[in-house]
Amino acid sequence: MVFILLAYKLFTERIISEKNRQHDLEILHQKNLAMEGTLIQEDERKRMAILMHDDIGNRLNILSLWIHNIDINNKEATEKVISKQISELIDAARSISHSLYPVNLEKLGLILYIEELITNLSQKIKISLNVNSEYHKKDIFTEVQIYRIIQEFTTNVIKHSSATEITIYIKDNRDSLAIIIMDNGNSFIYDETKRGMGIKNIESRLQSLDAVYKWKNIIGKRTQLIIKIQQKATI
Repeated sequence: MVFILLAYKLFTERIISEKNRQHDLEILHQKNLAMEGTLIQEDERKRMAILMHDDIGNRLNILSLWIHNIDINNKEATEKVISKQISELIDAARSISHSLYPVNLEKLGLILYIEELITNLSQKIKISLNVNSEYHKKDIFTEVQIYRIIQEFTTNVIKHSSATEITIYIKDNRDSLAIIIMDNGNSFIYDETKRGMGIKNIESRLQSLDAVYKWKNIIGKRTQLIIKIQQKATI
């Protein structure tokens, strides 16, 4: 009887010890996620600060110089230059605003907002969007994350790939939302690139959606990201 009680005590202690270990691992995992999220936010703030300084700041300086050195003898030409600078300044401010938060997404909806992104990038790369007719609006958090993932993917392709085309597939199934984003560029070796901020930003957003995802890259031919998000209640 004593042996049975001792064995039971040891067994329960092992169970408690294992539960405590799992709890500690979960806390550590959550701390690591929070730290990574903080680092991503800081990197985003740094990127915005650089954009503000290098783009809008420089444009304002140029505009100030033109205003303070108006050529009286050629006023019409000077006004055209100033008007052009103001227009470019507005476009730059709008672009940074979109980078900070997609302010019109709720009003336009995800698909129209992606189409607007495609239009804005049309001079840099060809982007095709294929959406099945059954797409239904998702909650705003999900749609913002999906938009950001597509935006980050296209930005990375334009910056780092020789691709000439990006294709986006969105299929809204009854139980899940399937998304495929692919290009025809040089691609990358995942294990050598996964710590880059672009990949980390994409994967952090995917994790926030509890999405199942897979990179299927072919070096010299394409980069492909396959995403599956379990359906949530529509609004």
